[in-house]
Amino acid sequence: MPVTDLFAAFTVGLLGAGHCLGMCGGVAAAVSIGTPQNQHKLPFLLFYNGGRLFSYGIIGAISGGLVSGVMSVTLVTQELLWLRLVAAIMMILLALYIGRFWNGLAHIERLGQLLWKRVSPLSSKLLPLKSPFAALPFGMLWGWLPCGLVYSALSWAAVAGNALDGLLIMLAFGLGTLPAMILVGSAAEVTRNLLNNLIFRRLSSLILLMYGIITAYSVYNQLY
Repeated sequence: MPVTDLFAAFTVGLLGAGHCLGMCGGVAAAVSIGTPQNQHKLPFLLFYNGGRLFSYGIIGAISGGLVSGVMSVTLVTQELLWLRLVAAIMMILLALYIGRFWNGLAHIERLGQLLWKRVSPLSSKLLPLKSPFAALPFGMLWGWLPCGLVYSALSWAAVAGNALDGLLIMLAFGLGTLPAMILVGSAAEVTRNLLNNLIFRRLSSLILLMYGIITAYSVYNQLY
């Protein structure tokens, strides 16, 4: 796998962290607030985010393995380039979403609510968190939260070529989101304000937009 793909996935998570705060930041803050008073919050946050990244990795492995399996059975390889073009378009849409230029990905997030309605009731059974280990399955459940940012990264995992590379793509993405999620859980208000700042979001979105356009152009040249 090209290192640039892993770096791109990490960058998506890092620059899209402002969106993460809106989707998952409240959960991370709840984990922090809901921990026993006599215990340090950091272990709970680390296990919560570890569970979240575990779910990302599983989703990435499934999507990468499924797509590569279908391609190998059908002996079709050209379609993989088309799927990579779709992934590049998803990156462009994500950039517009993060920069608040266009909220089209919100419609895709609503589709994911169908799955989330089945998963979310399980999380209430894990509360309150009595130990850091209890935060692990809680994070694993919240890793399935419908999120346009995750779906965009998942589109790259699907065209990674195999299950392992799909897993690595999603782990790299998850690691990119980790600093913001740890900091918001630790009540780093300065970080929250920065990541939600419109200027910061739009500068970040322009970086992702350029990467998506460059990737789409590269794939287009290979197709034609």
